[in-house]
Formats: sequence, C-alpha cells, structure tokens
Amino acid sequence: MLIAFHKPFGVISQFTSDGSNRPTLASFGFPSAVYPIGRLDADSEGLLLLSDEARWNARILDPEHGHEREYWVQVEGLPGTKELRRLEAGVLIQGRRTLPCRVSRLNPAPPIWPRDPPIRFRKTVPDSWLSIVLTEGKNRQVRRMTAAVGYPTLRLIRVRIASLVMRDLNPGEWRTVEEPEERLVLGR
Repeated sequence: MLIAFHKPFGVISQFTSDGSNRPTLASFGFPSAVYPIGRLDADSEGLLLLSDEARWNARILDPEHGHEREYWVQVEGLPGTKELRRLEAGVLIQGRRTLPCRVSRLNPAPPIWPRDPPIRFRKTVPDSWLSIVLTEGKNRQVRRMTAAVGYPTLRLIRVRIASLVMRDLNPGEWRTVEEPEERLVLGR
C-alpha cells in the first residue's frame, strides 16, 4: 500500500512524539503498519508518502534512482538570475556541494492555502516564490541552499515526487495511491 499525505505545517514526520508536544502522524488515522518514506521537517508542508512495503522505501529514497522532488519555496527577497543560476549549478552547504537542480520563478505566486501561523509580513522586504526540483534530499537542503545565496526560506511546500503530484489534498488529508499512479512514482 502506498499513501499520499498532505503533511501540514508543524507536524513531525513520525508516529511517536519527540517530546515537543507537536502533532505526529499518529493524529491522522492512517492504517496500521505504515511508515513515512523519507521526511519533511516540521516547518515544511506538502506531499509525504507512507507505505507498509519496504520496496517503496528503497525505490524512492535511493539516490541511484534519482526521483525528482519539486518544492514551491517562498523566499525573503527577490533573487536575480545570478542567484538562480548558482542554485541550479549546486551550492556548498555543510562542506558539500549540492547536485545540480532546476530552479524557476513562480510568477504569479502559486494558489496555496493559508498557513497557521501565517508567514510574517514585512512591508519593507518583498518576498517571492520559486520552484526548485531536486533529485537528492538532504536534511533541510532547500532551506540551506536558499540561505547560501542570500534568500532565506519563509515557506516550503513539496508538491511532487517523481510524477506523482499532491493534487487536491488539503492539509491533513491523505489518500491511497492506486496502481496506475504507483507507476508514476516508480517511473515505469
């Protein structure tokens, strides 16, 4: 079984508490014996896959398969072409260069749901939205990448894994991924 879940902001990607009183995956009524495939940190939102089959974990997370992950990223400021090209080429974070990726501006901003709590608004500092498509997924990688080029991440939403798109799931909703869609994730 493969499940697509729209992880809300503030939820940790595990079933047991980490002692912080933040909500866990146990709050959403998943079938027994499923576990998350990969993670989204508590400050990130969007598509998280869960499964009760080990084959999914290896197939999706193994960098050898190079599954794309697309993120919509709200950043503080208006990055120029030079900064976008730096992101695409790979930036140095924690002593390691990230793999090349695809980056584009989202203009107009994507139609998204309100977040609770909302992103801070500053009259004197504009913000903008980017689409960043990676084939790797290190801990807090997107946030570290945008910070490395001088544009801190304000909001981060994963909208796609391989060809599987989050679609119309609202925050906290989940659905079983049916057989034809499984092929989108496996790339067959």
